[in-house]
Amino acid sequence: MKKKYGLYPGCVMPTEQYAYELSAQAVLSKLNIDLIDIPNQSCCGEPLKSVNKLMTLYLSARNLALAEHHNLDLFVPCPMCHLALSEAKKILKENPDLKEKITAQLQNEGLTYQGTTSIVHTIDLLHDHIGLETIKKHVTHPLKDLKVAVHYGCHLNRPKDIGRPVDSENPQKMEHILKTLGSNPVDYPQKLDCCGALLTINLPESALTKTGQKLDAVQNLGFDVFVDTCPWCHKMFDARQTKAGETVAKKLSVPVVYLTQLVGLAFGFKETDLGLHLNQSPVDALLSR
Repeated sequence: MKKKYGLYPGCVMPTEQYAYELSAQAVLSKLNIDLIDIPNQSCCGEPLKSVNKLMTLYLSARNLALAEHHNLDLFVPCPMCHLALSEAKKILKENPDLKEKITAQLQNEGLTYQGTTSIVHTIDLLHDHIGLETIKKHVTHPLKDLKVAVHYGCHLNRPKDIGRPVDSENPQKMEHILKTLGSNPVDYPQKLDCCGALLTINLPESALTKTGQKLDAVQNLGFDVFVDTCPWCHKMFDARQTKAGETVAKKLSVPVVYLTQLVGLAFGFKETDLGLHLNQSPVDALLSR
């Protein structure tokens, strides 16, 4: 019997980053996971946080209440959304008065919030819930001799007092998964550097500089592929790689893929099943291996 999770795709994955959902759906189905669409979901509210904290809290609580209504835990592939929902859950647990205020607003939609829904990201779903041994059983095409650079981003490991999917100082779960696939993930000094995405609106050149500097370091260190799990980060490293290279005066040619895409390749899925034809970085260099 398949384990069911509600899918909370956020705003970026269903509007731009289709490859993330395609690859996640394929890989998780193979691993006996059913992702259930929950009607009437909304933005997590995180982009509104600096404008209206109460609105952000309400929107996150609303999405959690919808999951509770369907008796589902939430699979949240976007780290920013994962942070917003996790933070809302922590705040409402620690502040009964605020929880009462939010609950009263939710009643206008016929919703209730109890705080019972678990929130899982791609990395802890694969590493902690499904497990490395189960993943290993499905590997039919080991990724031998593949030197992999991992990118965790900023929202998966900080702030740790909220409870994040990976360690804040030395995250290694993605490396454990990649080793199970037969590949060779290698630490590098820039591993925890930011992608720059959140600077895009106000400081676009600074944002692209951050992106370009990290990709240039990865390229100079001879990695075969760069792996991420965040649609915001992926937009920067994959879709904006050429522009980032121009910004730092470098010619960049780094294959950038989602973790779920690399898992899918090790499982023997076709490229189109994993959305690799949608990637804008030079993934052909990877696929030719």
